[in-house]
Amino acid sequence: MKMNISFAGESKLFIKYKDFIIKTDQPIKYGGNDSYPDPFSLFISSIGACVGYYILSFCHRRKISIEGIELILETKNNEMMVEQIIIKINTNVNFPEKYKKSIIRVANLCKVKKHLENPPLIDISFN
Repeated sequence: MKMNISFAGESKLFIKYKDFIIKTDQPIKYGGNDSYPDPFSLFISSIGACVGYYILSFCHRRKISIEGIELILETKNNEMMVEQIIIKINTNVNFPEKYKKSIIRVANLCKVKKHLENPPLIDISFN
């Protein structure tokens, strides 16, 4: 995987990945314009999106309707760091009770979550 990150003025950064441009900015209190999500929010949202994908795949394989299913992601923070990420799965009233424990197991397979539990080395250098 390769991404190119460019400086787009003020506090904005643009990330080019494949044919996509992901735009980031900082909140006003950190000198940005709050015109795009900040990088940390994108990082946290990737966990929710990953968990959501695993749940979506589970439901599709079993022909379970995804209508009315949503995830609510919240963080508990101390002054500097996120201490806990809480993801609650809201399902529709017709969601089969027998699959609820399985959905939790599948959600815990999320690749982003696994990388947080066993983080990669990050090497930063000049080119």
